[in-house]
Amino acid sequence: MDKNKKVSRRVVLRGAVVAAGAVPILLSGITAAHAKVKQTDVHYQQTPKDGQHCSGCANFEAPKSCKLVDGEINPDGWCQLFKAPKKE
Repeated sequence: MDKNKKVSRRVVLRGAVVAAGAVPILLSGITAAHAKVKQTDVHYQQTPKDGQHCSGCANFEAPKSCKLVDGEINPDGWCQLFKAPKKE
């Protein structure tokens, strides 16, 4: 490419407009990735299973919420996404 060739202001501005338009599209994928799943999809139940319960899960957020599952969560409940917290 010729070193003396200049890029016009119009080309630069057009590129900036295209890039600015792409930002919301890219960020919408991030939001969708953090959507919570329905309780029925993970077989959520109001009672513990095999000694596992929501309040003992790494995803539980006191007092009645979960990072991954939508809706109110019973601390004594259970679902398929149970994950034991990391031991320090």
